[in-house]
Amino acid sequence: MGNATSNGQTWPERPARATVNTGEHGPRAPRSRPGLPRPANRQRSGSGEMRKIDRTYIDGQFVTPHGTELSPLFNPTTEEVIGEVRLADETDARTATAAAKQAFASYSRTSKEERIALLNRLSVTFTERLDELKAAMVEEYGAVRGIVDGLIPLAPTMFADAAKLLESYEFTKARGTSTVVMKPLGVAALITPWNLNTVFVAQKLANALAAGATAVVKPSELSAIQTQIMTEAFDAADVPPGVINVVTGRGSIVGDVLTSHPDVTKVSFTGSTVVGQRIMRNAAATFKRLTLELGGKGPSILLDDADIPSAVSAALSSGFLNNGQTCFAGTRILAPRSRLEEILEAIESAMPAFGVGDPRDPSTGVGPVVSQAQFDRVQSYIRLGLQEGAQLLVGGEGRPEGLDKGWFVKPTVFAGVTNQMRIAREEIFGPVLVVIPYEDDDEAVSIANDSPYGLQAHVFSSDTERAHHVARQVEAGAVLINRIFSDVEAPFGGIKQSGIGREHHLYGLESYLEPRAITA
Repeated sequence: MGNATSNGQTWPERPARATVNTGEHGPRAPRSRPGLPRPANRQRSGSGEMRKIDRTYIDGQFVTPHGTELSPLFNPTTEEVIGEVRLADETDARTATAAAKQAFASYSRTSKEERIALLNRLSVTFTERLDELKAAMVEEYGAVRGIVDGLIPLAPTMFADAAKLLESYEFTKARGTSTVVMKPLGVAALITPWNLNTVFVAQKLANALAAGATAVVKPSELSAIQTQIMTEAFDAADVPPGVINVVTGRGSIVGDVLTSHPDVTKVSFTGSTVVGQRIMRNAAATFKRLTLELGGKGPSILLDDADIPSAVSAALSSGFLNNGQTCFAGTRILAPRSRLEEILEAIESAMPAFGVGDPRDPSTGVGPVVSQAQFDRVQSYIRLGLQEGAQLLVGGEGRPEGLDKGWFVKPTVFAGVTNQMRIAREEIFGPVLVVIPYEDDDEAVSIANDSPYGLQAHVFSSDTERAHHVARQVEAGAVLINRIFSDVEAPFGGIKQSGIGREHHLYGLESYLEPRAITA
């Protein structure tokens, strides 16, 4: 799980906010503040100033963490330290859980109208901070403009969509002779990774709040600047105290407390399979409800009737998405042997569209990976591919030419790969793809399914009926046909070692609810 430390100045006191209409119960007076200075450092990305993030958010207040560890924040484009974050510890995690538990007693009884109003306020406050969230993701993560402009706006949309879903959702349903009441589970621990922190937090939190659950959010310590901005947006939305709590800390400390705490009834985690296994062990003693969205090694199946230039472009876009750091990336390109040479030539021809460079440049296709550790990991897999006998089609070891600083990786594609090679079986989490040939549709499906993972797959074909026939046989939580982004109203999650449970829309909402039958 993640950890984070904070480095920040203090802000002047904020003037009293105006009253906010929360729905059918009318306006609520602004709550008083205890006088602690709010976190400082609103400076924009590129200011050159060191950020010091030394406040966390518990029970509606910005407070100094009990934890004292400081963790540096880096800009992966320059490798420079841009700040530090003070990390929460076990005491902070327990305090946040207690605040969420106390708030649950009243928040779980709020009306749909009150929750809808809260979700809409969050959509507004997130929208107001979009430019800052985008700049933070570029600076502390290295995301390219196409990603931040396309995906970060999903965060406020997720709150608005949850509000809209609530309008028609019935928490009480008749089934046979019984009445089924959908009750909120309780305190939810929401644990998010560094590769798309803002969107993952919004996605999980929107569903939890819609259900009537309260939350303790534990984001990655590598995303502390984004987390600071989001936390300010929570506060600006006048969230009732204790309903949302934020503790940035190490997974081995804060994460372990949250996933084993008896007062936490639900854990939603996005991250690695190894950490998911640890969470399951921690949660087993108290039978927590779990949603685990874990690793992937997704196949992109190019059928022999596909339009090769467009299918290759889409497959590469999926594989290199977010600098190759997405769990649902299509990192195994399955190519019909009858068109293999044509596909390899198309890959080489398409590579200029995935130029590596400064993520602030709109023309950049691939930015840096997030850290020195991640850079070293990806380089080790490129060396491993060569040792395993794979043929280097494009890319290779080291930084791209002209980039002597920053954690930049050459977008790499291996040919001559078998599905038994480690580079075809293990999640690399960087811009490294493999091409695996197959003879016919049955073998393509067999190779696709011969994986410990099953998160997302892609099928490219000019024959829709044939594509659907193949898609229905692929073992994955989602299969996309001639597209690389999923439907936000469809369930998202994996099978096998890619996790359990589903997120998004109705499926996400009901993952925070427990059905209770009343039979007379």
